[in-house]
Amino acid sequence: MSIDLARPHRRFNPLTGGWVQVSPQRMGRPWQGETSAPDPLPPAYDPACYLCPGNARVGGEANPAYEGVYVFPNDFPALADEAGEGGSDDPLFRAEASAGVCRVICFSPDHGKSLPLLTPAQLRSVVDCWADQTAELGQRFASVQVFENKGAMMGCSNPHPHGQVWATTHWPQEVATEDHHQRAYMAEHGGALLLDVAEREAASGERVVEINDDWLATVPFWAAWPFEILLLPRFPVQRLPQLTGAQRDSLAAILKALTTRYDNLFETSFPYSMGWHQAPFGSNVAMPDIDHWQLHAHFYPPLLRSASVRKFMVGYEMLAEPQRDLTPERAAQMLRAVSGMVHYAG
Repeated sequence: MSIDLARPHRRFNPLTGGWVQVSPQRMGRPWQGETSAPDPLPPAYDPACYLCPGNARVGGEANPAYEGVYVFPNDFPALADEAGEGGSDDPLFRAEASAGVCRVICFSPDHGKSLPLLTPAQLRSVVDCWADQTAELGQRFASVQVFENKGAMMGCSNPHPHGQVWATTHWPQEVATEDHHQRAYMAEHGGALLLDVAEREAASGERVVEINDDWLATVPFWAAWPFEILLLPRFPVQRLPQLTGAQRDSLAAILKALTTRYDNLFETSFPYSMGWHQAPFGSNVAMPDIDHWQLHAHFYPPLLRSASVRKFMVGYEMLAEPQRDLTPERAAQMLRAVSGMVHYAG
């Protein structure tokens, strides 16, 4: 590559069509902004937690004494199961009714066991749940979004290890954008965009953080967040339910290693928002072929320099385009330098 990546430059994101400004020379700038206390490791049980087994939720319903993964309808859903009436085609004030379901997925009955602290078998149960929820809801809805918000810094309202699944009758904006760019790439180049990315990243190794026979975790070349990760299968697959048993096992293994590295980097329970993007379904949206799609997960962690200093997407990022100081190559190097096998908490 002829461009000097040690100097300010922009990088293109072929998955979204966006750009990110990279400014490596700013890593030494002083910081007198906000610092946040890292989240402490929670106890195994919290009598005040709405998600712990046996405890009552806000609406009064008690959780069962669950022993594994537990799924229930969100008590405060963002979507209604049935769409309202009407809409507007006004070119300036357009609106349409939306519908869907929102569910909560408790990963473990143990209040203190986030993903890196689960056993491989427990993580495999989480993967199976993601796939089962996708398969079930994909029969009714156009898009199924599986995600997790971890840590108070990322707006998580409850520290109990849990994620969510929202299924909608429409294609969300990010899904529609990725569909467009993956389709265009295949039309022009003849292959799946993210399968090609996985092959190139595995060959280079420069930005790879974790890799096994089936999966690759890399800080993408176009990453906007400091320690952003793109988790990619190294084989063609469009949706979670398509994964074989062996592929689910290897996914659980790389999830444990990756999230362990996250926690070990600053010796804290590393906050992030993560989620799976998979091929949308038909439902009330005409569904063409999905060969251009490749299943993948995004991890967006806010931490920048330590457990108490985070990256803010403000100013230029909100008004122009994302900007980062730490290069993706250096971020990957820092994550590789800590253990993916032994968690700092023991």
